[in-house]
Amino acid sequence: MKKLSLFIMMVVMSVSLSYAQNRPSDRGGFGVRGGVNFSTFGGGDIADDDYSQRTGFHAGLYNSFYFGSMIALEPGVYFSVKGTRNEDFVNSRAVLNYIDIPVLLRLHLTEGLNVFGGPQVSFLTSSKFEGDLFGSTIRFDTDNVHERDFGMILGIGYNLPKGLNVQGSYNYGLSPVFKSSNTDVYNRGFQISLGYTF
Repeated sequence: MKKLSLFIMMVVMSVSLSYAQNRPSDRGGFGVRGGVNFSTFGGGDIADDDYSQRTGFHAGLYNSFYFGSMIALEPGVYFSVKGTRNEDFVNSRAVLNYIDIPVLLRLHLTEGLNVFGGPQVSFLTSSKFEGDLFGSTIRFDTDNVHERDFGMILGIGYNLPKGLNVQGSYNYGLSPVFKSSNTDVYNRGFQISLGYTF
């Protein structure tokens, strides 16, 4: 699975770099983006207080392919740290690392403001549970997490001067996180990102 994730990353990066070298200077472009994740688990069968948000990060590459002046297709590839935490006596938490590959459709409402959405497939790179006990952090790996995760992304962004952009988005997971569990839970969470288009 790690080899497949690496292969997909290399393909997306190669296509993006090739396009960036040949694109018109005023249309879209290759860029880098990173930011903070506020992740948790959600689902219809769990109580609101079962899980709390866990802070992680994401970082990666994107490219924008414009169709006219208002619509752009934006594939990307990101390393993303997700999971959740419980406010129990050991402050237990799930730490799930993914390679996220979103394919977003971005609608530019004004020169700066845009809205976007689209599907995302994620490939698990590692999964573990952690807890704090007697001043030490206890960690153990788990193989009970699905290797692929599917979801939808919705968000709003703004293009700043000199190639900078900011955006906020929501990740709505559609695939159960665990292979076997009494209750199906899904990756859910917000992201705040800062990007730069070359």
